[in-house]
Amino acid sequence: MISKIINMAERIKDAEDRLLESLFESAPVVDDGFSVNIVRKINRRLWVRRLTLPTAALIGGAIAFKPLAGLTAALSNLSVLIPQDLISGAASSIPQLQTVVLGAILLAVGLFSVRMLEE
Repeated sequence: MISKIINMAERIKDAEDRLLESLFESAPVVDDGFSVNIVRKINRRLWVRRLTLPTAALIGGAIAFKPLAGLTAALSNLSVLIPQDLISGAASSIPQLQTVVLGAILLAVGLFSVRMLEE
């Protein structure tokens, strides 16, 4: 069953409605493939933009690999010069895994509770 409002709108047409219908019923404009070329260029540019950043990241990573490996080797050689007392003191100040997990759970519960209070 079609709504009465839709039927009424189809029956009552003013001059603007008739003008719009005549414009949309006219034959399409011949553009000799212009629209197809524009769409093709837009799609090509879209793919170029999508591929540019990952390609640049791969090239940059390949260029930076050798200096990064040298920096890592130099830092490993320097770690021998650090006194063991300093390393053990820093290691003891790092929280244990259970404390980190408990903190994450409490944070999640707190955020969930705040969201529930807002609603």
